[in-house]
Amino acid sequence: MKSNNEKSKKKKELKPEDIMKYEIANELGLGEKLSHVGWGGLTAEETGRIGGIITRRKKAIIDQINNIKLEKKA
Repeated sequence: MKSNNEKSKKKKELKPEDIMKYEIANELGLGEKLSHVGWGGLTAEETGRIGGIITRRKKAIIDQINNIKLEKKA
């Protein structure tokens, strides 16, 4: 049976949302801080900025998809 340490060392596959979160953190210059202190070490302002940008990007993606669907119907 594997110990808890062996299980936690297993690489977790990142979801597209996770990848976007890391990309945004790097764009904001928080990549190095994130690698040292993790997500829990970021301030509320920093995580809020990341969350706001994620929301805007998701909305933009949904709008693009809806526009493509409308074009196909026409």
